[in-house]
Amino acid sequence: LGKCINHVTIILGNNELLFFQIRNGPWIPNLKLVHKYPFMMPQIQVDKGAIKHVLRGSNIMCPGVTSPGGKLDDVEANTVVQIRAEDKEFPCAVGITTMSSKEIIEINKDMCIENIHYLNDGLWNFKIET
Repeated sequence: LGKCINHVTIILGNNELLFFQIRNGPWIPNLKLVHKYPFMMPQIQVDKGAIKHVLRGSNIMCPGVTSPGGKLDDVEANTVVQIRAEDKEFPCAVGITTMSSKEIIEINKDMCIENIHYLNDGLWNFKIET
């Protein structure tokens, strides 16, 4: 267990970042851990057009999930989810839903997932210095 800047707490195992928490929020798995154990959490898939935005850290908008290339598991608001990209094998991000899957489908506008951690961000590149 370690404390970092910006109110982030981390859990390490074998010198690897496993989980992190921002302030008193939920524990969120590192994306590398999700790659190893993809069944550990619900999945939401974005269409091809959203991929480049997700990889830049943008939040996920409803139309990127409800379009023909998108898919979503049944989730409630405030659920930690893996974000998968259409036609890609591994998840590209981890986020927290801001609305339920039912609301995402019904409202179909605005942000539906806060992008917390994505490929090649600081958490992805986290290294233990010994």
